[in-house]
Amino acid sequence: LTQLMESGGGSVQAGGSLRLTCEASGDIYSRNCMGWFRQVPGKEREGVAIFCDGTGETRYGDFVKGRFTISQEPGNSRVYLAMYNLEPEDTATYYCAAKSSYGAALLPKLYNYWGQGTQVTVSS
Repeated sequence: LTQLMESGGGSVQAGGSLRLTCEASGDIYSRNCMGWFRQVPGKEREGVAIFCDGTGETRYGDFVKGRFTISQEPGNSRVYLAMYNLEPEDTATYYCAAKSSYGAALLPKLYNYWGQGTQVTVSS
């Protein structure tokens, strides 16, 4: 089992930056891949960025376009999402997620563990 807790959300103006943090605890082998998803009310949850420990595989959603960077501490004990040049369209609840299997997939259904989410609001 793994427990995840996000922090770092907030409100910024367009063009601003935020860094999200996901604290992980529990079985290290249940979180070989960790990453971030986001969701807006009425829309499906979408993958933002995934990192797989051990293989180093990383994947970003197409909309990221080089603006976000995912990083982690050894053993995926803490995973970060640095977001730059934020746009109003980035407004969403951001969730940390983890799975034991390898493969940096951006499909929410593949992830077993989820945090409670942290709100990011970008104003124009």
